[in-house]
Amino acid sequence: MQQVEHPFSPVVDAHSRILILGSFPSVASREEGFFYGHPRNRFWPMLATLFGEETPCTIPDKQALLLRHHLALWDVIATCRIKGSADSSIRDAVPVDIHRVLDAAPIERILCNGALSGKLYRQHLQPITGMEAIILPSTSPANAAWSLPRLCTAWSPHL
Repeated sequence: MQQVEHPFSPVVDAHSRILILGSFPSVASREEGFFYGHPRNRFWPMLATLFGEETPCTIPDKQALLLRHHLALWDVIATCRIKGSADSSIRDAVPVDIHRVLDAAPIERILCNGALSGKLYRQHLQPITGMEAIILPSTSPANAAWSLPRLCTAWSPHL
């Protein structure tokens, strides 16, 4: 179990309307230096499918995909103790300063990628934002019961 600080900034601009929140970056994401870096995470293929685009491979292409569709992206946890990438191992979670996103964009909707981000959002950030979040199935490879088409069906009404 190690103490880890969130290594990268939110993706947001003045046109962002929907904020997608994960829990905390995986080891693969921290090594890549960007969100959803694990090759089997379905986040980027799901967004590409929903928006009828090619799956982005580079960090600039991923950022551009988000911003082109008025999406902001960040995580709920700023620092925590974690073993590897397992959400179930997270302890002593400290939430992010959500004002970094709220002050930068007129966010209208908040989507949580998975149950833990939803739980922590409701506990720590909803009292600040005053906005109810929609909790969606995780795109993580650990959520193997959800295929890419099933994830697309669940996520599409909210994007």
